[in-house]
Amino acid sequence: QVQLVESGGGLVQPGGSLRLSCAASGSNFRFGAMGWYRQAPGQQRELVAAIISAGNKNYADSVKGRFTVSRDNYKNAVYLQMNDLKPEDTAVYYCRAWYRDHYDYWGQGTQVTVSS
Repeated sequence: QVQLVESGGGLVQPGGSLRLSCAASGSNFRFGAMGWYRQAPGQQRELVAAIISAGNKNYADSVKGRFTVSRDNYKNAVYLQMNDLKPEDTAVYYCRAWYRDHYDYWGQGTQVTVSS
């Protein structure tokens, strides 16, 4: 059974940092993409950052220079280092693992709240 489990969310003040982790199990994900999406209340889910096995990374414009995505193929894990957090970063953050039309898995989400 495939599972993606996120951790590391929480409450942080503006300007602070958090590191999200996603541990995937039940399959081998190293040939596909892994990344992070987020969804704020009343908004559509959006891509935050993704990394392809070859090392290519994509970031939303709103997080460039502040967030860094990385992965560990040996551990089937993906991480999101978030620095200089802003109130508009508040959302539920979801881990995703996908590969063309072969598979597409999501985690259950972790809440990130940026507030003073």
